[in-house]
Amino acid sequence: MKNILIIGAGKSSSSLITYLLENTYKEDFQLVIGDISLENPLKLINNHHRAKAILLDIFNEYERKNEIKKSDLVISMLPAHLHFEVAKDCLQFKKHLVTASYISEQMKTLHEDVKKSGLIFMNEIGLDPGIDHMSSMKIINKIRESGGKMLLFESFCGGLVAPESDTNLWNYKFTWNPRNVVLAGQGGAAMFIQEGTYKYIPYHKLFRRTEFLNIKDYGKFEAYANRDSLKYRSIYGLDDIPTMYRGTIRKIGFSRAWNIFVQLGMTDDSYKIENSEHMSYRDFVNLFLAYSPSDSVELKLRSYLKIDQDDLIWEKLVELDLFNHFKKIGLKNATPAQMLQKILENSWTLQENDKDMIVMQHLFGYELNGKKHQIESSLVVLGENQTYTAMAKTVGLPVAIAAIKILKNDIKNPGVQLPISKEVYEPILTELENCGIQFMEREVPYLGYNPNNVIG
Repeated sequence: MKNILIIGAGKSSSSLITYLLENTYKEDFQLVIGDISLENPLKLINNHHRAKAILLDIFNEYERKNEIKKSDLVISMLPAHLHFEVAKDCLQFKKHLVTASYISEQMKTLHEDVKKSGLIFMNEIGLDPGIDHMSSMKIINKIRESGGKMLLFESFCGGLVAPESDTNLWNYKFTWNPRNVVLAGQGGAAMFIQEGTYKYIPYHKLFRRTEFLNIKDYGKFEAYANRDSLKYRSIYGLDDIPTMYRGTIRKIGFSRAWNIFVQLGMTDDSYKIENSEHMSYRDFVNLFLAYSPSDSVELKLRSYLKIDQDDLIWEKLVELDLFNHFKKIGLKNATPAQMLQKILENSWTLQENDKDMIVMQHLFGYELNGKKHQIESSLVVLGENQTYTAMAKTVGLPVAIAAIKILKNDIKNPGVQLPISKEVYEPILTELENCGIQFMEREVPYLGYNPNNVIG
C-alpha cells in the first residue's frame, strides 16, 4: 500500500483531502496529514480508516524527515518559501513531490538531481498557477496541430464572491490569503506585450489601467495586469507572439476604489508604524493626510483625492468603517499593509454559509489559412460554503489528481516541472471535468488588441 503525506492543512486543503479520502480504497493508498494543529485535519478526515492526522512542526528537522521517509509521495501545502526544505528531503529519501506554488529559483536547481533519481516534482498544479497552464496549453497545442499561428493570448483569473453572497459595495470578499490581496501588484512594474510593443505599468498606475471582459451568463468584469505576463512565453512556446497579457479579475469598480489605498500609501509593507496597536481606524487614515487644525479626516481625504461626497467610492470607504474613532487596530509594530488588512478582514471575511466564485477566461487569437480567428474559453466555479470553497476546489483537486496519477505511474516524465505536457494536462483536465470543473469554449470574432477595452 502506498503512502501520501500532506504537509499543511489550511484553507485550500478541504477539497484536496476529501478527494483523496474518496479514492484511498480504489487506488490503494493511505493518507497522513501533518499540521501544527490537529483541529482542521481531524475534522476533514472524520475518522476515516485509511487516514490519520499528526502534529508536525515543519521546522523540526527530525520530525519532518521521519514522516517524509515513511511516505511514497509528499504534497506540500505550506507557504511557498517553505517548499524547498521539503523538496531537499524528498530528493534525499527518493520521494515524489507535488505543490501548487510557482517554481522557485531554488527548486529549479534540483531539476537534474530529481531527474536522475527518476522522481517527479510537480509544481504549479493548483488554480493559477495550475488550471490556467493546463487549459491554455490544451488549446494552444490544438491550434498548432491544426497549422495555426498564434497572434494573441490573454489569460485572466480571479477569486470572487458568488452573486448570492455578494453583500457589500465592493462586490468582494477574501477567498484566499488576504495578505496577498493587499500586496497584489507590488514588486515592480507590470509587464506585457501588445501588438508587438512592450508595455509597462508602474504600481501607482496599475489599478487605473484595467481591461473589460465578459463572462457568458455572469456579465461584465474588469482585470488589472499581473506583474509579469511575459515569463511564460518561452515555456508555452510563444516567444514570437505579438500580444500576451495576464490579469487578475475583479467586479467592475473595484480597482478604481482600491486605487485610493494605493495612492494614500496604505498598502505599503516596507516600514512599521509606531504605536500601531493603540490606533483607531480613524487614526490610521489620518496618518496619510496633511495636518489641519480645523478640517475633519473625512474632509481632508475627499479634498486630497478629489472624491465627491455622493461618489460611490466614498460610500465604499464609509462602509469599511474607516473613520471609526473607537475601533482599534490592535496590531503591534504593524506596517500600513498589515493595518489595512486587519481593517478589511473585519468586513470581507467569508461567513459560514457564504459562497465564493472562481472566474477564469482565456482568449486565443490565431491565423489559419490566411484568416484570423479567436477562441474564448471561460470557467466559473461556485463554492459550497466557508469550508468547501471554489478556491479550495480549484486549488486542491488538481493537486490531488496529479498525486494519484504520479503514484499510478500515469505521469512518467521525471524532473522539476509544471503541468504543460499532454501527459499531464490531458488526464487531469478530463478528471476535473468529472468533478464539475469544465471550460466553455466558443469561437468569437477576432478583435486583437482593442484599446476601447482599456480603462485609463
